[in-house]
Amino acid sequence: MNIMLSIDRISEGYLILITGLLIVFSALLILVLFFKYGLPLLLYSYKIITKKRVIKIGKQPKKSNEEFTGEIAAAISTAVHLYLNENHDNENAVLTIRQARKLYSPWSSKIYGTHNRL
Repeated sequence: MNIMLSIDRISEGYLILITGLLIVFSALLILVLFFKYGLPLLLYSYKIITKKRVIKIGKQPKKSNEEFTGEIAAAISTAVHLYLNENHDNENAVLTIRQARKLYSPWSSKIYGTHNRL
């Protein structure tokens, strides 16, 4: 009776092992097929779709803003320069570590471990 239960457990373990291996290797096979065939096909179709919308930079008409003058650019660059070079409080970088006063504790005392009294 005990041997039959053991055989059933072993066969159940093999069934779980085979099922798990089939799932893992089938998932890996699907991923390999997707990256080898599916992804290039998707990228090629995306390239065909977006190719119609591409406008070359040299052929775009130049638009100039008449309101944006050199004075405005100078004011912006000055503000950015002042912001980036803003002086911060210089703090003292000295770190002081004081050793805490340790009180006597029998838990850390080694005297009880060295003297065996019988």
